[in-house]
Amino acid sequence: MRRFPVLFPLLLLLALTGYLLPARSPQGEQAPTPPAAVTPLPQALPAEERDLFAALRPAVVRVDSVNMATRTGGLGTGFFVSGQGRVLTAYHVVKAGQLFQVTTLSGKTYPARVTAFDEAADVALLQVTRGGPFPFLELASQPPKVGERVLAIGNSGGDFLQPRRGELLRLNAEAGRSDFPAGTLEMNAPLAQGDSGGPIFNGRGEVLGVVSYVRVSGDGVTRASYAVPVPGGGELIGALQAGEKRESPLTALVGLAFDQNHSGLTDPPGAVILRVTPGSAAARAGLRGCVADRQGQLTALGDVILSIGGVRTPDSGTALDQVKRLKVGDRVEVEYLRGGQRTRTTLTLRAQPVGKTPLDAQPCTRQ
Repeated sequence: MRRFPVLFPLLLLLALTGYLLPARSPQGEQAPTPPAAVTPLPQALPAEERDLFAALRPAVVRVDSVNMATRTGGLGTGFFVSGQGRVLTAYHVVKAGQLFQVTTLSGKTYPARVTAFDEAADVALLQVTRGGPFPFLELASQPPKVGERVLAIGNSGGDFLQPRRGELLRLNAEAGRSDFPAGTLEMNAPLAQGDSGGPIFNGRGEVLGVVSYVRVSGDGVTRASYAVPVPGGGELIGALQAGEKRESPLTALVGLAFDQNHSGLTDPPGAVILRVTPGSAAARAGLRGCVADRQGQLTALGDVILSIGGVRTPDSGTALDQVKRLKVGDRVEVEYLRGGQRTRTTLTLRAQPVGKTPLDAQPCTRQ
């Protein structure tokens, strides 16, 4: 789900970094822990679904990511879509990372890199850099139907590749967030942190969508879960297979990436900037992202946006809501906090190309 990653225990970070670095020549969610031993099939599933789960499970993986600059890590789910090691997952699982590995049902781990993504659709494609061939899943050839049973496989709650059952409630659902993809599937499957990027199956064992988001109540109970549809042969999958890396057009124009680890936790609460794209509207307005030393250690948070256009932004979600209401030609006042001092600037959106930060670049400015 789109939730915030937390700090790794140092030993785990060093171990994962040491494992992946030789392979580099690139709301994660909760701190990864070693996968549990393969557990027996859950007896709570009806026999037919238990057989389906057993057949599909070997092609689903756990996805771990590490952000070297902020020393944070994330855990999500993904699944093979080719025998050559292509793994489909949610973009927000890998967005803030530089190092990645996938863990299969057998417990084997493989280094991976991001080869393509679509930010607006919240999907990304990883390529395992060694090993194979791998079992893989088929994408649905027919559209989903409201009321049909769905099965998910994920890694939430400390589980390792376990099933979650539900029913498809709506097509083209709105999840109440400006950064939520169009055409989304809404379900009542009890998904949670760690399930992001995992597959949603129909009764034929075909993948209907990629888990993206959950709506939870104040007491933490999942009220609804959502997945991005990924029909086989569709334009979205074709673009990913072609290696396209698509930023959200407005995100690229404004040029802001938010620090989900500290969102809403400052005093006063605000949307903390992780990175500002060179040449963007945010860069021209003088906004700054986080700062790291030469070893990549975080030494200072980025500017904390308190309001946009007079509307309070106590976290990154509300800041995104305001940003996505903007259009080319708009001029909007932004209030932000830097070094304990409140400051104001004007953000002006111009229709011009802006620079892009590579996915595997350090997200913080170096001292």
